Amino acid sequence: MKTGLVITAHPGDFVWRAGGAIALHAKKGYRMKIVCMSFGERGESQFAWKEKGATLESVKAGRKDEAERAARLLGAEIEFFDCGDYPLKLTEAHFDRMVDIYRELNPSFVLTHALEDPYNFDHPNAAHFAQETRVVAQAMGHKPGAQYKYSAPPVFLFEPHQPEQCNYKPDLLLKIDEVWKEKYEAFQILAAQKHLWGYYERVALNRGIQGSRNTGVPMTYGEAYQRLFPTVAEELA
Repeated sequence: MKTGLVITAHPGDFVWRAGGAIALHAKKGYRMKIVCMSFGERGESQFAWKEKGATLESVKAGRKDEAERAARLLGAEIEFFDCGDYPLKLTEAHFDRMVDIYRELNPSFVLTHALEDPYNFDHPNAAHFAQETRVVAQAMGHKPGAQYKYSAPPVFLFEPHQPEQCNYKPDLLLKIDEVWKEKYEAFQILAAQKHLWGYYERVALNRGIQGSRNTGVPMTYGEAYQRLFPTVAEELA
């Protein structure tokens, strides 16, 4: 079975930025796994903190429930690292577990954050973590004797909230029309960030327009990705 891996700092990130890709590949029969490094309990839960009597633990529990339901709707499994957010606090144990996931899953591709984001340092930190563990997973000297079949996968960076501020230049527009319904339903699960539903619908519509104009392929909704490493081809067509 082919597999795909999504490494995200907070619960909302995998929905807004990669929900279409997750649902699309799940429909194609891929085993899709999300590694969510935090519950977004400090900086990514604005509406949850406005509820009377909100505590750190109650917000975490609510965001965990939202993320699990969104992942299930999109057709993915999810694992939480509970690193805390704002900032992420990654440990050696988190690093080792991520390497193990790469080796166990042997993904066909990885989706993660842009390399820069002056508005949210959790995002590039998660991207760096995704890249470093991807490389270490290749090292036979890391946990010598471990039994695994692994090739470092291609990495695609999903779209940040303000791409022009993040030196983000997408080179792939993914058509997500057939799974837009699932993606938007996943939006509606994220009650703690309902102020972003309309914003990310507009992003998807804009990328759909760009995809149609660039390729002539009719599409309404799209997601943008930036490939981190070069691909190999035998012809340019």
